[in-house]
Amino acid sequence: MTSKGTTWTVDTVRSADGTTIAYEAAGDGPPIILVGGAFNDRNTTRPLAAELAADFSVYGYDRRGRGGSGDTAPYAVRREIDDVAALIDRAGGTAYVYGLSSGAILAAYVAAEGLPVTGLALFEPPFQVGSHGGVEPGLAGRLTELVSAGRHGDAVALFLTGAVGVPAEAVAGMRGGPEWAWMEGLAHTLAYDITVTGEGLPADRLATIAVPTVVVDSTGSPDRLREAAAATAGAIPHATRRSLAGGFHEVPPEVLAPALRDALLG
Repeated sequence: MTSKGTTWTVDTVRSADGTTIAYEAAGDGPPIILVGGAFNDRNTTRPLAAELAADFSVYGYDRRGRGGSGDTAPYAVRREIDDVAALIDRAGGTAYVYGLSSGAILAAYVAAEGLPVTGLALFEPPFQVGSHGGVEPGLAGRLTELVSAGRHGDAVALFLTGAVGVPAEAVAGMRGGPEWAWMEGLAHTLAYDITVTGEGLPADRLATIAVPTVVVDSTGSPDRLREAAAATAGAIPHATRRSLAGGFHEVPPEVLAPALRDALLG
């Protein structure tokens, strides 16, 4: 397939538990795997992948339960780590890893497990630090209950208010918008993102990461996300932090990609 001049190879890989993981690859250079966050799949990471494809062999994939990937119950973060391990193996046995939001936490855990990661880039991992009170207790279970009852829209609304911190009146205005149906389609995976995020900053786990790491945040993000980025960079030995011009929990791909090239490839 082609997209904006970039040719993508679409394929699947089998994870350790037998789950099929769908991915697309493009570019020429050292491999980098893009790990999306909530409401992300390989479609949403494709604009960044296209920007990186001039310098990397970029692998964008559907996290389990999303897009063309399968799923296997019960959910466990370990299974998602294994998914990335399968992609690293497919990419040639070693790779850079970039993660966004909850995907950044997952990427950090991949490196902390000692998998063959060349370098690590983390965009605003939403660890709970400082004055941020964290997500509502039992949120993952409540999300699962809503989805099981067929109330996908209510699950999306609960995630946005209880985890992201979007005001309820703003969420009400989003209902019926062009992206709402898309978010409802991923509602069944939101409990996974909450589980990945966990509670607090696992500084002892992050301290085991031994690969070059850059932690990125957006100047337009709220203090809690920027504080979490700073704390993450402080917990990972020799990590660097970059603040880039952007909006709420996002930096345009044309700004982010050059910064990642510089940080990872020097």
